[in-house]
Amino acid sequence: MASAAIFSSLRRRRSPSLEAFLAPVDLDDVSLVETLAAVTTELISSFSGKALPFQRKNSRCLIRKIEVFVVLLECLRDSGSILPPTAILCLKELYLLLYRSKILLDYCSHSSKLWLLLQNHSISGHFHDLNQETYTLLDVFPIKELNLSDDITEQIELLQKQSRRAKLFIDRNDETLRIKLFSFLNEFENGRVPDPVELYSFFIERLGIRGAKSCRVEIEFLEEQIVNHGGDIEPTVSVLNGFVALTRYCRFLLFGFEEDEVEFGIGKHRRPRKRLITQEIADTFITVPKDFCCPISLDLMLDPVIISTGQTYDRASISRWMEEGHCTCPKTGQMLVHSRLVPNRALRNLIVQWCTAHGITLDPPESGESSAESIVMPSVSKAAIGANKATAALLIQQLANGSPGAKTIAAREIRLLAKTGRENRAYIAEAGAIPHLKGLLSSPNTVAQENSVTAMLNLSIYDKNKSRIMDEEGCLESIVKVLRFGHTTEARENAAATLFSLSAVHDYKKRIADEDGAVEALAGLLREGTPRGKKDAVTALFNLSTHADNCVRMIDSGAVTALVGALGVEGVAEEAAGALALIVRQPTGAEAVGNEEMAVAGLIGMMRCGTPRGKENAVAALLEFCRTGGAPATERVVKAPALAGLLQTLLFTGTKRARRKAASLARVFQRCENSYMHFGVGYAFAGNSATNRDTSFAGDVSVPMSISVPVL
Repeated sequence: MASAAIFSSLRRRRSPSLEAFLAPVDLDDVSLVETLAAVTTELISSFSGKALPFQRKNSRCLIRKIEVFVVLLECLRDSGSILPPTAILCLKELYLLLYRSKILLDYCSHSSKLWLLLQNHSISGHFHDLNQETYTLLDVFPIKELNLSDDITEQIELLQKQSRRAKLFIDRNDETLRIKLFSFLNEFENGRVPDPVELYSFFIERLGIRGAKSCRVEIEFLEEQIVNHGGDIEPTVSVLNGFVALTRYCRFLLFGFEEDEVEFGIGKHRRPRKRLITQEIADTFITVPKDFCCPISLDLMLDPVIISTGQTYDRASISRWMEEGHCTCPKTGQMLVHSRLVPNRALRNLIVQWCTAHGITLDPPESGESSAESIVMPSVSKAAIGANKATAALLIQQLANGSPGAKTIAAREIRLLAKTGRENRAYIAEAGAIPHLKGLLSSPNTVAQENSVTAMLNLSIYDKNKSRIMDEEGCLESIVKVLRFGHTTEARENAAATLFSLSAVHDYKKRIADEDGAVEALAGLLREGTPRGKKDAVTALFNLSTHADNCVRMIDSGAVTALVGALGVEGVAEEAAGALALIVRQPTGAEAVGNEEMAVAGLIGMMRCGTPRGKENAVAALLEFCRTGGAPATERVVKAPALAGLLQTLLFTGTKRARRKAASLARVFQRCENSYMHFGVGYAFAGNSATNRDTSFAGDVSVPMSISVPVL
């Protein structure tokens, strides 16, 4: 398995042609020998005299063996004699052997130095395997049938004997360095920071890593190995993460915060940036299955529980909802028969499995349940945590006292550290990064502002950091200013995403909405932003809409108009309809939506072409609009063309909640003094069915009802 991993890893990096793994076919004797001679000559010219960082003796021995084959092939080419079938078979095997040699030598030449040390035993084994294959090949090679000269025959026989006697060779110097490398990790594991003098000697003098760029290359290579890692390959992912953290620490400890002209535009020629931050945010916010998210906080549920209406919420969110005096289900509006919370263990197990598959670390539930019922946390490398803490201390020191260029680099690295891992986000904030990042939010440097707002976003994912950000004087104001006036699209979008993250806390929704220009800027981003910007804006607006006191603010800021306009936009329509369903629960909200000419038509369109959840939100919004807006609103909805057929379809194909809302909407129509629904031939609503009742309508009496279905 390890051998396959090494060669597959290099194939991913260098992508040799298919002929590297298949023996040549349909070649006559002369062409086969010519091909092999060209391959061996290329190998010798590429690697002879080239000093590889490690595996020097093994690589030199392999090259010397290939040089013997060069002599053999030149002799066969010059003789022009016809080769026996056994010789042709052996030469085809030699072709495969040579290409495997090329792959291994390439691997040792282009891999990172740290990775070669970590794989020292495994790579030495690959050289030994090639040696054994050489012996097997020469053992069946028909030397006597080829009429070779005595000196060449002696060289081949000597090579065969040497290959037979050769043993696995592990370079002592390489092994000493490997053990030393692990000793640094062990120190971090035990809570100690390695001696800077020893780190200097190891990385600079012994490995030859002499600059920040070299460190970045090492880090990127190790991170690639983590991404492509097989579960049964050593070292484990946690160990690799530890070495990435160690190397990142050494990058700043040994080489300081030297400015990178390519990345930060300090030189005359700045290479165009490739929307790295945008991609990073996409990577940071893995798309969580919606069924795993709490309908209140929109976050991944740590402790899902079922309430009396059958809906599932995260325990912390629904408990806070009930403590605030609410007696209804937040999602359906139904009255709660009781306040018992029943653990949804089946869903929790699915969430744990999904998190494990995606390498996501979860905070344990704060429910007071027994440890046997707690979510099992993936293990975290203590060494990586220790190294990252030491790195964070260096970075924050530069944020506080460094030059403008050093602050920009430090913000970028904090952004990367906070990208993954609850532990990283926790101790970065605890060490005091947030006040310094706040200062960079107003920086005239485009990259510094992008890095700082993205770092703030990544830190805010950790719940305890939300309060740190909101409690930092002027921090919310600075984030909103980036949203409104940020230098780049990425900065403005990431500011919107930060507000979305912060608004997951109910107590902060009103504060965010009251911040001057916040809701207006979100509405503007929803109207004119990029697809990702629209998504960030609509989710933030949805969160803000869940606070009843924000309704007037949403209307005055133009957010309602923006949400209505988003009903036909793919990717944001679902959340827009959900936000409108919340807004129209209040009379002022229903009036504002009623003043939007395209509101009802947009919701009807979603019922026709939206996603299952979008259809659910759309029919819920129409139902709430009728309930709160009274007869004028109901009349407007009833007159909507094709609504009867859409409701009928939704009753049979919609989600459980959508079917319930559709049945309730039909009953609302039926109670209208001037009904616009024509009774006659058609399909009957199952008005008496328990599954179609919506108990949010107090005093509802279910009456069988039919709707004529037009032929479309």
